Amino acid sequence: MKAAQPSQPGQVTLVGAGPGDAELLTLKAVKAIAAADVILVDDLVGEDVLAHARPGARVTYVGKRGGCKSTPQAEIEQLMLQAVRAGENVVRLKGGDPFIFGRGGEEVESLRHAGIEPVVINGITAGLAAMTALGAPLTHRDRAHGVVFVTGHPRKNGPSVNWACLGEAARELRLTLVIYMGISSAASIQAGLLAALPAYTPVAVIRRASLPTQRQCVTTLGDLLDDLHRHGLSSPAIMVVGDVVQGVRAALTQSADDAGPHPNPPPIGEGVTNQRVSFDASRVARKRYGN
Repeated sequence: MKAAQPSQPGQVTLVGAGPGDAELLTLKAVKAIAAADVILVDDLVGEDVLAHARPGARVTYVGKRGGCKSTPQAEIEQLMLQAVRAGENVVRLKGGDPFIFGRGGEEVESLRHAGIEPVVINGITAGLAAMTALGAPLTHRDRAHGVVFVTGHPRKNGPSVNWACLGEAARELRLTLVIYMGISSAASIQAGLLAALPAYTPVAVIRRASLPTQRQCVTTLGDLLDDLHRHGLSSPAIMVVGDVVQGVRAALTQSADDAGPHPNPPPIGEGVTNQRVSFDASRVARKRYGN
């Protein structure tokens, strides 16, 4: 006897959970999470986001963090197909935005190949949220003409990123580089970019942007590796390279002014690095996001 077929087809929705703060979820994302029977969750999605799930929803953690053990991509895709074919509403919950270094494209292709047309709900990508969390814009017409989002962790056995070439493009075209998943490759990134960019190029590194556990470092390209080691900054983190990082120094100054006199205020200037932990980043983030 054949198994009974579901009376209604299921639905797969790829949902961007944003950078971490649950209050940055879109309304559409909250509705999708609340309606899900099955939620497949990436490692970087916080418990506050899952608070929107309905009682009885099956939540499965499928990992996906650079350098850590995770569920194979093929297995994740199979889990989605099994649930949707059983008539269940499936949410594939991803940190940031599904279509920005979230393997959303691969999953959409797999689902379409199986005859399933998914819904995609965008989320705030960490590359945008990271600079906002430091009180500075990602774009500024006086400091850059564009932004490049680039992975620091290319596909295994795939082509590597030509950092020297990318640095040349950033220099000639006045581009800001926003590097995802680059901490483990920081040495090669630094060496490649220094072939094209001056050592004093500003760099910001932001770990767990928008969360109370956020940590950050404002430094220069020449000092990047030393400062990462000195402050113990690890993944998950975003690196922003370019003159827009000067806006973080302005935010540092403003934050210090808001806090009142400091017995030993740190100097802020063109050659200064590491004025990065002298302010409450989570407070700045709350102000910028209106929380």
